[in-house]
Amino acid sequence: MQEDIYAAQRERLETKKAELSARLDRVTANLRRGNDPDSKERAKELEDSEVVDALGNEARVEISKITEALRRMDNDEYGICDECGASIDPGRLEAHPYARKCIDCARFDEHRRAHS
Repeated sequence: MQEDIYAAQRERLETKKAELSARLDRVTANLRRGNDPDSKERAKELEDSEVVDALGNEARVEISKITEALRRMDNDEYGICDECGASIDPGRLEAHPYARKCIDCARFDEHRRAHS
């Protein structure tokens, strides 16, 4: 892989990672704040905390995928299918920048999971 081919993609991934990290920091701070002494308000806060925690988990997963995509870029593995070794279509990477499989291998895996 030529570094300049994916330079714009790298920039988007790094920007997204920074945004998600900032969101995760806000989520963590929100979860650490104290609960209201009123029982009804405290119940609402606990419910909200569960939603916020789920959002934090989603952010962690996406950060992990971005980190892996950046590692693959650094190792000249980005854009190469893990299954067949073919190049992953740039349009697929644009739509799904964490893709590790070409569309054919991804469809095959999806089909296999659906029928197992």
